[in-house]
Amino acid sequence: MENLISLVNKIQRACTALGDHGEASALPTLWDSLPAIAVVGGQSSGKSSVLESIVGKDFLPRGSGIVTRRPLVLQLHKSDEGSREYAEFLHLQRKRFTDFSAVRKEIQDETDRETGQTKQISSVPIHLSIYSPNVVNLTLVDLPGLTKVAVEGQPDTIVQDIENMVRSYIEKPNCIILAISPANQDLATSDAIKISREVDHAGERTIGVLTKIDLMDKGTDAVDILEGKSYRLKFPWIGVVNRSQADINKNVDMIAARRREREYFASTPEYKHLAQRMGSEHLAKVLSKHLETVIKSRIPGIQSLINKKIAELETELSRLGKPIAADAGGKLYTIMEICRLFDQNYREHLDGVRSGGDKVYNVFDNQLPAALQRLQFDKQLSMENIRKLITEADGYQPHLIAPEQGYPRLIESTLVTIRGPAEASVDAIHSILKDLVHKAMNETPELKQYPALRTEVGNAAMESLERMREQSKKATLQLVDMECCYLTVDFFRKLPQEVDKGGNPSQSIFDRYNEAYLRRIGTTVLSYVNAVCAGLRHSIPKSIVYCQVREARRSLLDFYYTELGKLEQNRLSALLNEDPAIMERRSALAKRLELYRSAQAEIDTVAWAK
Repeated sequence: MENLISLVNKIQRACTALGDHGEASALPTLWDSLPAIAVVGGQSSGKSSVLESIVGKDFLPRGSGIVTRRPLVLQLHKSDEGSREYAEFLHLQRKRFTDFSAVRKEIQDETDRETGQTKQISSVPIHLSIYSPNVVNLTLVDLPGLTKVAVEGQPDTIVQDIENMVRSYIEKPNCIILAISPANQDLATSDAIKISREVDHAGERTIGVLTKIDLMDKGTDAVDILEGKSYRLKFPWIGVVNRSQADINKNVDMIAARRREREYFASTPEYKHLAQRMGSEHLAKVLSKHLETVIKSRIPGIQSLINKKIAELETELSRLGKPIAADAGGKLYTIMEICRLFDQNYREHLDGVRSGGDKVYNVFDNQLPAALQRLQFDKQLSMENIRKLITEADGYQPHLIAPEQGYPRLIESTLVTIRGPAEASVDAIHSILKDLVHKAMNETPELKQYPALRTEVGNAAMESLERMREQSKKATLQLVDMECCYLTVDFFRKLPQEVDKGGNPSQSIFDRYNEAYLRRIGTTVLSYVNAVCAGLRHSIPKSIVYCQVREARRSLLDFYYTELGKLEQNRLSALLNEDPAIMERRSALAKRLELYRSAQAEIDTVAWAK
């Protein structure tokens, strides 16, 4: 089974590479949930020497004043015995450093790239991984040294800025605090102890390290501190003896320095009884063991967070849609599938699965009858108009019994007004069908993904609806025109009988142009027109549904499908062009999802192996 710390190192590194370190989210980042060790201490407290002793290499910048000006996330990976030591920076992933003096220079250069060649600080971390058979698996975060005053070249806020940066790391409940304090200074003034006590009152996640023990004044020692009598922590204090500046200047080998450190504790009477738990080698082992213990205890929480992140990413990826195919056939299939989804949404609106189709029925059940009822026949059936049309229709020969030619002219001039409501009904249905196209498009996420395709599908649907409207208008108006050109004979065959029963046969034919006679004609025409309106009220909806609604439901994009098959690959590609930001986001999310799924599998393996 893979070492737990190595697994966490890999996940942390991947999180950072994918931008999941400190990302704004409703959920904490995976990085924040993974335990790490933050190295805290005042300037010149020996932090750098402790880290180099743990690693066994000279690789950190040195100098007076503030040297560490950006957090350094240091991941140590224990490699196979005999393998070559090397280092990698996250910002230079393909470059391996085997010369650790070059590592020191790159840390300095990368710091300057972010802060400029000044004494400013930055919270943007540098990520460094070191692979060596001489290290233990460990993750350490080296933070800028705490200071009490700003020096020349630093802003007045530098003291508070550094403290805020340190707190942002050590306040996290998963952070182990490695508090570095020099033995040749009063522990009561230790910057590291002061700030760690404020965030970890009980000292349960603080490991105290005492440096410069060999530099204490003669006659004094650090036994009370190392035995936990002066300041008690949950974990025993660990003392280290760093290389002197002279050793550093002479490039004294780190292995030799570790040997001298062991000899110092073993041969010094005051520390001889503590020698087994002193020194940088012991410190590295304690940190590695403790970090692994903390990781094991956090596994359930890490699993929960990973599962939530996976669900969150899958939801967003689903919203962004699938990536497009590379070949022409795949592109055509993608377009056809998107059109099919749109078509399905459109049909569901008409069928009542989604809202909007009920508006079609409202036109037939309310708007059309109301429009027919509002028609004003007074002008067509006024006495003056009836007399005029009948007289004109008689020509030189007045009608003998009934105005045979006058009735058709009166009826036609009256029925023609029904064309208005009929045409308005066609337009009303057309408007509804257009609105449903917009709704269906908005409810098809894939069309939002490809703006060019959305525009073309929308245009194709509108053109199709326009053709259907023209066909529907033609058919519907023909219904009205048919009523005008052929009258129902049975209705009028009753008229002579009614005249014979109620009229006066001896009455002069010229008296039939009087008002009573004309009114009777108008009443007859109105009755016939009302009968025709009653029939058209039912036949007009049938025509509209047949020509518009049914066709829209059945073949809205048929013409577009025909044209689509003729397009070349470059045109298909153009239709599937999407916002570059969406493509980039999808790619980033896919990589992140792959990371989380890999982490889920590996963490689950560790959990089951417990």
